[in-house]
Amino acid sequence: MVTVVPPDTWTYALRLPHDPRAARVARMTVRAALNGHGMAEVLDAVELLTSELVTNAYRHTRGPASLRLTAVGDGRLRVGVWDSSPHIPAPFDKPPGERVPPAPAGAEGGRGLFLVQQCASSWGGWPLGGDLLGRGAGKLLWFEVGGLGCRGC
Repeated sequence: MVTVVPPDTWTYALRLPHDPRAARVARMTVRAALNGHGMAEVLDAVELLTSELVTNAYRHTRGPASLRLTAVGDGRLRVGVWDSSPHIPAPFDKPPGERVPPAPAGAEGGRGLFLVQQCASSWGGWPLGGDLLGRGAGKLLWFEVGGLGCRGC
């Protein structure tokens, strides 16, 4: 008899329309994928941070977004969210060692991305594409949780 062992690396991708329900669909997808792969220990943090990134993609762009969940091995999970805006917000525009201050108490926004600093092991952002007219193909924001040194929320 042959024993089948699931791989410790896998990827799921989801295209999200520009719709206010996209963050909810992303959370449901994250929950299903992580429960299915026995990664409940990082579920809450990943669900929260994914929701923040997808919500920002909806609020700050007019087009679709994409979500990609990738188990990279050793219990680590990388989540990437692509959107059509080339602007890389803090803390994604700084190296992981550099911290940005939390939003002021009276601010209406700015807390969601600050959570990434608190919950993720690492994060980053990349502008994508570009042409001679200065138009880009958006950006990819990513974060990683799990494995050694996992902070969690």
